[in-house]
Amino acid sequence: MAKLRITQVRSAIGGKRNQRATLQSLGLRKIRQSVERDDTPQLRGMINTVRHLVTVEEVTP
Repeated sequence: MAKLRITQVRSAIGGKRNQRATLQSLGLRKIRQSVERDDTPQLRGMINTVRHLVTVEEVTP
């Protein structure tokens, strides 16, 4: 299964409540913090919610 590296690049301050909650559920708390997650449809939906706050790249195993 492919993995994605998600990095927070913008602050969630001033964002909507669901966007802040999505960042928290992704495990992102600070700017420039990265997490690696398996690529699933649920994860893609979460990324779509906060696409203006994060960058996404594929990780090769």
